[in-house]
Amino acid sequence: MILVLEDWCKGCEICVKRCPLNALELSDKLNKRGVYPPKLKAENECNSCKLCELICPDFAVTVTLDEEKKSKEPKSRLIIGGIVNEV
Repeated sequence: MILVLEDWCKGCEICVKRCPLNALELSDKLNKRGVYPPKLKAENECNSCKLCELICPDFAVTVTLDEEKKSKEPKSRLIIGGIVNEV
């Protein structure tokens, strides 16, 4: 999930231009600075690489993993003496 603090955005479009999946686009509404902040094109477009969050000079973009995606991630397993323990 991508959270954009719209009023923090200055409209540099770095996140839109650098997204490896082309998942971001400019919004249709202006923020308080008079620019169009980014928004996610479609819910399933983002792979949560966090590049947009890392390169945003205004700290306006935050990427969080959805609870559903977290639960699907494999858990690491530790095997000691033939016993499997989930870590």
